Amino acid sequence: MQPILKGLRIIEGSAFIAAPMCGMTLAQLGADVIRFDQIGGGMDYHRWPVTKDNNSIYWAEMNKGKRSIAVDLKSEEGRELISELICSKGDDAGIFSTNLPARGWLSYDALSKRRPDLIQHEIVGDRHGGTALDYTVNAKVGFPYITGPVDDERPVNHVLPAWDITTAYLAAIDILAAERHRRLTGEGQQVKLALADVALTTMGHLGYIGEVHINNGTRQRNGNYLFGALGRDFVTADKERVMVIAINEKQWHGLLEATGLVEEVSQIEGLMRLDFSTEGDRFKAREELCRLLEPWFARQTLQTIEKVFTNCGICWDKYQTVTELVTNDPDCSPANPVFEEIEQPGIGRYPVSSGAMHFSKIQRSSPRPAPILGNHTDEILADILKLDSNTIGKLHDNRIVA
Repeated sequence: MQPILKGLRIIEGSAFIAAPMCGMTLAQLGADVIRFDQIGGGMDYHRWPVTKDNNSIYWAEMNKGKRSIAVDLKSEEGRELISELICSKGDDAGIFSTNLPARGWLSYDALSKRRPDLIQHEIVGDRHGGTALDYTVNAKVGFPYITGPVDDERPVNHVLPAWDITTAYLAAIDILAAERHRRLTGEGQQVKLALADVALTTMGHLGYIGEVHINNGTRQRNGNYLFGALGRDFVTADKERVMVIAINEKQWHGLLEATGLVEEVSQIEGLMRLDFSTEGDRFKAREELCRLLEPWFARQTLQTIEKVFTNCGICWDKYQTVTELVTNDPDCSPANPVFEEIEQPGIGRYPVSSGAMHFSKIQRSSPRPAPILGNHTDEILADILKLDSNTIGKLHDNRIVA
C-alpha cells in the first residue's frame, strides 16, 4: 500500500471483477474505499477459488484494504443508510463507484438531489444497456479467432479476463479525473464506462480496426509467433520451454551473437531478399529463422541459455506453471517489495500484493487484508453518519445492519 490518495473516500457497490478491482486499486493507493453489501454477502461473496470452508480467496483479494458495511438493501431504512453514506459531506467524499444496476434509489438522478456535486461512476456491459461479460466481449471483438494454433479453426477464449482488468484500471483513472474536475470547478457528474467499449476502443488503439480498413484484411493466427517481429517458443535440451523475443535491433544482434548463427542468417536474408535489420522482415522470415534456431536451443540446457542470454541482453523467459511461479519464483514472494506475507481473515497466511506502482516520495506500507463482511459497519455508522450507539443498536435489533 502507498497512501498517496489518503483522505479520499469512495463508496462502492460492486460484484465480480471490474468494479471491485477498481476500488481495490484505489484502496491500495490509500483511498478510504467502503464497500456495501447485502447482509450475508452479495452475488460474488463465494466466488471461486474458495477454501475448504467455502471462503472466497477471490473475494478477499478483490477487497484488500477496503472497509465493509453490511446492510439489508431490501429495506427502505437500509437503502436510506447507504444513500446517506454515498452523499455524506466532505470535499473528499461524495464519490460512488458501482457496476450494480444504478436504477431507482441508486440512480444518479436520485442521489445527486442529495448531493449536487456527486461523482457517480457506473460500469455497464454495453452502450445499449445490455449485459456483457469478459468472455462475451472477447468473442465480439474477434480475438478468439486469432488466438491458438494455426491449424485449428475453433475460437479460443483467453483465460485472462483482459477486458475486466482494463476496465478496472480505466475506471480508477475516470474517478480520479472526475474528482480533479470537481476540485477545479465544483461540478460533480455521472460517468459511464461500458465493458464492450473498452474492448472496442482498445482494438482501435492496437491497430486492428485500421488494419482491416486500410489493408483490406484481417490478422491471421500465428500460434506462438510474435506478430510483426521475431519471437517464438523453443524447447531446450532438458525439455524446458522458453519464449524468446527480438523486437529491436539490439535484441536481434544479441540473439545472433548468443547463437553464433550470423553466417547462416545472412544467407537466408540474401536468398529471401529481406533486410533483417527491420522487425517486419524478420517476421516475414519467421518460419525459416525459427527452423534455424530450433536445433541450437535443442542442444542447450536452460542453465546455459540463462547465462548466455543474460550476457547478451536478450528478452526471454521460461514457461512455468502457476504452481511453479508461486512456489519457486522469488519475484512472486516477499523477496519482491510488492509482496508481503499477511493473514487474510478466514483464508490463511500467504504473500499478498500491495500494488505494482512505486512512488519515490511515498513510503510503501504493508498491504491491508480484506475485511470480514460487515466488519466496519458500526464505526462507519458512528464516524461518518454520526449515529449514536442507541440508534446503531436498534438497527442491529431490527436486522437492518449486520
